[in-house]
Amino acid sequence: MSKTQFAIGIQAVELIINKNDKDIICIHMEHETANLRVKKISKLAEQKDIKIKFTNRSRLSQMSKNVRHQGVVAELRNKKLLSEADLRNMIEKRLMDTNNAPLLFLILDGIQDPHNLGACMRTSDAAGVDAIIVPRHSVAGLSPAVSKVASGAAENLPLAAVGNLNRIIKWFKEYGISIIGTSDRAKTSLLEAKLSGSLALVMGQESKGISKNILQRCDTIISLPMLGVVESLNVSVATGICLFEIVRQRALHEA
Repeated sequence: MSKTQFAIGIQAVELIINKNDKDIICIHMEHETANLRVKKISKLAEQKDIKIKFTNRSRLSQMSKNVRHQGVVAELRNKKLLSEADLRNMIEKRLMDTNNAPLLFLILDGIQDPHNLGACMRTSDAAGVDAIIVPRHSVAGLSPAVSKVASGAAENLPLAAVGNLNRIIKWFKEYGISIIGTSDRAKTSLLEAKLSGSLALVMGQESKGISKNILQRCDTIISLPMLGVVESLNVSVATGICLFEIVRQRALHEA
């Protein structure tokens, strides 16, 4: 993962100030900006005693790796990735409290495109995912592009980078968490699947899908109903559809 992390752009910086301002080292801002939203960020930062450094667009572009920054970049303390022990503690704490909602995890099996990772993080945050689990060595890092697309979710959503997804899936099952895989060849439609309990949704690599050994360990494999001429959807779009079907079914189950 990247050593230095940034929140890129107005929306992401606003969110991190309002939600996790203690994670901010300083905010880098363009000199004499005319953007009213950037000026609002400056006032918010002053109210919360957050350090502001004024700079030029060239320096901001350098920090953001040429991702569109809108004249403002927040430099952040390194995001602490969850360990396997942290995941266990999270699960055990939740399971001990019978008043808590069912657990929901997203496992990304080798997502390569940073824009897809960022979009998956943004959707996961909106859907109330407890944590995203990724393989340590094959995932797109938390780059400025990821942060920009995630619009603040990258800094808010717990993320675990693990050495062995098979091991994680094994003990997820021991905790009673169902593993839901996705494949365009699956006979069970998303609309037919029962998705109301504690779940881990697995989404695969953009071109190859879920790896065979992970797919074999899934309790249920689902497909999205495709009614037009296209045969598949972008992984981040498919992730959003699946997650909000889970949200919908849970709402019906609780009603």
